[in-house]
Amino acid sequence: MDIYSTEEQQAEAIKRFFRENGITLALGVVIGLGGLYGWKAYNQNQITTAESASDAYTTLVESGEVLGAADSFMTDNQYTNYSVLAAFVAAKEAVEKDQLDVANEKLSWIVTNVDNAELKATATTRLARVQIAQEQYDQALSTLNAPLEETFKATVAELKGDIHTAQGNTEQARTAYQAAADAGGLENNPLLQIKLDDLAVTSPAA
Repeated sequence: MDIYSTEEQQAEAIKRFFRENGITLALGVVIGLGGLYGWKAYNQNQITTAESASDAYTTLVESGEVLGAADSFMTDNQYTNYSVLAAFVAAKEAVEKDQLDVANEKLSWIVTNVDNAELKATATTRLARVQIAQEQYDQALSTLNAPLEETFKATVAELKGDIHTAQGNTEQARTAYQAAADAGGLENNPLLQIKLDDLAVTSPAA
């Protein structure tokens, strides 16, 4: 960069710079402002879309017909988190109505489409529970082998214990339940201790 010794030289250099680059600068300002307004318009559109989806979700839940209308709602709002919430609610209702195939479908959709790691892990463990209820044990084990959040470690281990118990694999079940306990699974979960105690009682002496 040139070093100017006088104010006159600096002033002339500035004038020359604008003469040579004025159009480029003007275009830059216009493009920059256009990007700013475009970004503001995009944000406003996002807000409007979210508010619309929120209202539609509230209407859906209050209608008491989430299961029947979930597919249509999920399609119409597929780019919002409300589609995921609707899928969760629909899966819960499907389980309550013993429509396990439908619950499996909704939870599988969440696992495939959601980006949030915690929501994905929640859907994954619930899907595994549904698969266990369907006696799809190999599928459930495969579902649980997906990489999940560390905070779900105890839940995953306990569910694997449930699968091994259902399959009659006592030793593997005991190992899985102990892994769940070691991962903090006994906190606020007395059922896990019962499962461990049951296996300890029924297992043969060493």
